[in-house]
Amino acid sequence: MKVSKVIGYMKKRKVKFIVLSLVIIAYYFCLPKQLFKDSTSTVITGSNNELIGAKIADDGQWRFPHNDSIPKKFKTCIVQFEDEYFYKHPGFNPISIFKALKENISTRTVKRGGSTLTQQVIRLSRKGKSRTYFEKLKELILATRLEFRYSKEAILAYYSSNAPFGGNVVGLDAASWRYFNRSATNLSWAESATLAVLPNAPSLIYPGKNEKKLLNKRNRLLEKLMQNAIIDSLTYDLSIAELLPQKPYPLPKMAPHLLQKISKNNKGKSIETTIDISLQTQVNTIVRQHHSLLSQNEIHNAAVLVLDIKTRQVLAYVGNTPTSKKHQKDVDIIDKPRSTGSILKPFLYAAMLDAGDLLPNTLVADVPSQFGSYNPENYNKTYDGAIPASKALSRSLNVPSVRMLQEFGLDRFHHYLKELNLKDLKYNANHYGLSLILGGAESNLWDLCKSYAALSSTLNHFSETSSEYYSNEFCEPTLLASEMIDFGELQSEKTLFDAASIYLTYESLKEVNRPEGNENWEFFDNSKQIAWKTGTSFGFRDAWAIGTTKDYVVGVWVGNADGEGRPGLVGVETAAPILFDVFDLLPKKSNWFSIPFDEMQKVAICKKSGHRASQNCDETENRFVQISGLKTKPCPYHILIHTDRNETYQVNTSCEDAGNIKHKSWFVLPPLMAYYYKTKNPFYKALPKFRNDCLGDDIISMEFIYPKENNRIFLPKDFNANTNEMILKMAHSKPESTLFWYMDNTFIGSTKDIHELAVLPKHGKHIITAVDEFGNEAKRYFEVSR
Repeated sequence: MKVSKVIGYMKKRKVKFIVLSLVIIAYYFCLPKQLFKDSTSTVITGSNNELIGAKIADDGQWRFPHNDSIPKKFKTCIVQFEDEYFYKHPGFNPISIFKALKENISTRTVKRGGSTLTQQVIRLSRKGKSRTYFEKLKELILATRLEFRYSKEAILAYYSSNAPFGGNVVGLDAASWRYFNRSATNLSWAESATLAVLPNAPSLIYPGKNEKKLLNKRNRLLEKLMQNAIIDSLTYDLSIAELLPQKPYPLPKMAPHLLQKISKNNKGKSIETTIDISLQTQVNTIVRQHHSLLSQNEIHNAAVLVLDIKTRQVLAYVGNTPTSKKHQKDVDIIDKPRSTGSILKPFLYAAMLDAGDLLPNTLVADVPSQFGSYNPENYNKTYDGAIPASKALSRSLNVPSVRMLQEFGLDRFHHYLKELNLKDLKYNANHYGLSLILGGAESNLWDLCKSYAALSSTLNHFSETSSEYYSNEFCEPTLLASEMIDFGELQSEKTLFDAASIYLTYESLKEVNRPEGNENWEFFDNSKQIAWKTGTSFGFRDAWAIGTTKDYVVGVWVGNADGEGRPGLVGVETAAPILFDVFDLLPKKSNWFSIPFDEMQKVAICKKSGHRASQNCDETENRFVQISGLKTKPCPYHILIHTDRNETYQVNTSCEDAGNIKHKSWFVLPPLMAYYYKTKNPFYKALPKFRNDCLGDDIISMEFIYPKENNRIFLPKDFNANTNEMILKMAHSKPESTLFWYMDNTFIGSTKDIHELAVLPKHGKHIITAVDEFGNEAKRYFEVSR
C-alpha cells in the first residue's frame, strides 16, 4: 500500500514537473524574435547624421527605421507622462492596474488603462487586437517576458520608434521632422513634451483640432517636470510660451536622386552617407540658379558630382535640376550614358606621354584633314598649321586630337579607356573609329569623375609614399559613411599612367581659359589652381566640365535628358560656370600637386618644335619631361642650310665663295602645315630658294594644265541630270612630290605622281591654289557659269 502511494506521489510530481516545464518553455518562446514587422521608410543622412531625405514606407506611413538612441529630454518626458515607475516595475504595475480596474468598474466604462510603457510596446507590436481583459492579461505576460529579454533603454527605444504620432506619422524620429523640422536630439523641452503626450491621443496634433487639449496636456507635463525639479522655473516659463506645431513640414529633399539610388539596395533602412549637407545645400542652390537661366534657352537638365580625392567619398550629389516631370526631373543623370564630346582628350594626351610617343609641347599638325569619309573640324573652323600638343589640349582643338589618335593607334587608346573601367564603353575600337576622341563613345558623369579622381590620387600617393603606386587606385568612389576605400598594395609599377604623364597633363589643363563674366578670375587663379576640361557633343546635346585640384574633383553635365540639342549648349558656356561656382565653395586645403621628379628627367628641348633638341636646333631650353619621353625622336623640323650673307638665297660653292657662305639652322615645316602656320605666326620664314646662278640642285617648277588663267567654265549635266565634275590638272618638275590643293583657301585634297583632282565648284568666281611639299605654290583664277 505504501509503495503504491509513493508511486502515485511520484507520478503526480512528474506530471507537475512536465506541466511546469511546458509552461516555462511556452513562456520562454511566447515572445516572437522580431517584435515589429512593419515596412519602414528609407532614410538617408549626411556625414554628420543629419537628415538628407526619406522615402515613405510601403504602407504609406512615415515610419523611420528602428533607432536605439533616445534623446534625454524625450526619454524624461515620456517616462514622467506615461510610466513614472518604469525603471522599478517588472513590466507591469500592480498598483496602476488595481486603480484602473477600480475606476473602470465603478464607472462601467474604460476610463483608465493602467498599462506600462512595456505593455504598450507589446500592444503596438500586436496591432489589431481587441481591447479586452483577456488581451490585457496576454500583454501583461508578454511584457514580463520582454523585460527579461531587453534592457529598459531598449524597451524605450522600441516604444519611441513605433508609437503613433498622428496621421501617417509613426515613431519619434519621423514625428520630430514632420512637426518641428529637425531631429529629435535638437528638440526643446516644450517640443519633447508635446511629442511625449501625443501618442496618448495622436489625433490631437491636427491643426485647428483640439489644440487647447493638446496644449493643456503639454503644459501639465511641463509643470510636473518643474515640480519634480527636472527643469527650473525659468525653463518652465519659456517652455509654456512656445507655440504648438501647426501644419506638418515636408521632409528634406536635399538629394532625391541619391535617395532613389540608395533605396534600390537598402530599402527600408537608415543609411548614413558621405554627403556634406552644407555643401549639398549650396550646390543645390547653384544648380537651381543656373537652371533658371538655362531653361530660357530650353535647356532643362543638369547634374553635379563632387568627390573628395583622399577618401574617394562623394561630398555632393545632384542628379538633376528642379525642373518638371515633362522634362524628366526624376531621371538621375549622373549614371546615365551620354556622348563624351572632348572630355576624353586628356586621357589620350596622358596615354601618349606615358607611352613615350609625345613630349608636352611637341608640335602636332593642325591642318584640314580627311580620314576616308570622316572630316573632323575645329570648333572655330580655323587651323593653326602646327601647334604644341599641350595647347591643342588646353584649347580642345579637334583636328590635332584626331590626328594624334590616328598616330597613337585606335586599339591602343581603346585599351587605355577600358582600363579606366568606363562601363558604357561597350563596343570594340572599330565600332567607334576616330570619332572616339570627339564624342563617338558614351560615358557617364560618375565614371568620368572617378577616373579624374584616380589620376589625381595617383599623383598624391606617389608623393606621399616616396614614389610608389597603389594597385587599386582606379577604384569606385563611395556614398556610404561606413565604407572605407581600399587602395590596394603599394608597388613600384604604375597602375595605368605614370605620375609624370599625369602631372604634365594637368599642367596643360591648368592653362584652359576660365569662362568670361567672373570678375574674381585672377584672384581665384592665384588661390586655387585647377586642371579642368570641357566637352561638347555633336549636335549640341551634351555639355561637360570636369575639374580637379589636389583635394577635390567636380564634374558637371548640362543638357536635356531627352537628348534634344540646343544652340549655345557648349561646355565652356553652360557647364564650366557651374563648375567654378562649385569650386568657389570648396575649401583650399593644400597647394598644387608636387612635381614627381622620380619619374622625370631634364633634357634639352627645342623651343620652336617642342621635340628633343637636335644638333641643328638654334634655340633650346632644359626642361623636365617624363622618362618615357626620352624615346621620342629629335627635332625633325630644323635643318642646316647654306645661304648668302643676307640670308636671301641658298647658295653653294658653285656660285659663292666659301668665305661668304653662312651656315644657318632653319625651321622648316611641311608645306601644308606651313601654309596655315604662317597665317598665325607672321614671323615664320619660309626656306629661301636657291640663287639662279647656283648649280647642282634641281630647279623645281610647277604649272597648271587645267584650268587656264581666268577661264570661264561651263559644267554640263549627264543623262541622270547630275552635274559633271571639273578635273584639275597640274604639271610638276618632280611628279613624285605631293601636291596640296585648295579652293577658295579651303583644303580639298592632295595628289601624288599623277596630279589630277576632281572637284565640283559652285557657280561663280573661284581661286585654285596648289602647294607642293617644298613650299612652292601656284594659283589659278576661274569662273563657273550657269
